[in-house]
Amino acid sequence: MQLVSPEPLLQGEAWAWSLLRALALRASAGQAVRHPTGVYCDAEGRLEEVASERAQILLDPNSDPSFESPLPLPASVRQLFELYLPLCLGEGAERLVLGHIGQSLDGQIATAAGASRYVSGPENIVHMHRLRSLMDAVVVGAGTVELDDPELTTRLVPGRHPTRVVVDPRLRVAHARKLYQDGLAPTWIACLREPGRGLGPPGIPLLEFSSECALLAPAELLSALAARGLRRVFVEGGGVTLSHFIQTRCLDRLHVTVCPILIGRGRPGISLPGVERLEQALRPATRRFALGEDVLFDCQLASR
Repeated sequence: MQLVSPEPLLQGEAWAWSLLRALALRASAGQAVRHPTGVYCDAEGRLEEVASERAQILLDPNSDPSFESPLPLPASVRQLFELYLPLCLGEGAERLVLGHIGQSLDGQIATAAGASRYVSGPENIVHMHRLRSLMDAVVVGAGTVELDDPELTTRLVPGRHPTRVVVDPRLRVAHARKLYQDGLAPTWIACLREPGRGLGPPGIPLLEFSSECALLAPAELLSALAARGLRRVFVEGGGVTLSHFIQTRCLDRLHVTVCPILIGRGRPGISLPGVERLEQALRPATRRFALGEDVLFDCQLASR
């Protein structure tokens, strides 16, 4: 069937991003698209399901790729849909845990001294902002906050700021960090409940957990976030935090962006216990995308 867009000018990247954001909001509300349908998105980002003859694009959560359209979509728009629609469709989108890491060809995310800006190129930075915009919460470890002093906002793309969660078991991060001071988005700290522990920054609520070791259990953190309505979680880094989520099988999907640079001995990205045989290695289904000079690997991991 021939599909005709009622507003051809909406077929650019701004229109595509509005549609993706609207689908992500539906998933956050527990109303993700679960079946094949046609959708229409206006210039204000309002989304509605429509009959196929009025559709701008046809969505199918069960297909790969998950969309089709006879419209002459630009290559950049087609890549936006191919990369981000799987994060917004189907029942799995309503409780999604996505990890991301940007690393060198030799698997480093920073130099030994901690210099990490910027290992990956500007296209990957925009990609991270897009991922933040599509998710309910962004999680980072204490080391990332100490080294990079990130804002964890969506300032480079249209979209809402996610709730920011810092995994800081011992409350070691200085109170003067940007995300504790700027008031741009809700910000929480996940820490251990133990005697003698320090105090958190004024006005920043704590999520307290019990643990027999110095690490928080990712599954417990995800349950606590889900209980607060944050079910779509983006684990942005760093290497220790992301590796812990992978090791405990708490990631549904992983984005690894590889930049054509060799750093040498530095700070490794993903670091997991070794296996004796290659048959024991994780072999996720993988797709590849070009992000400027970088290559993004989109890995589908076994869900929890």
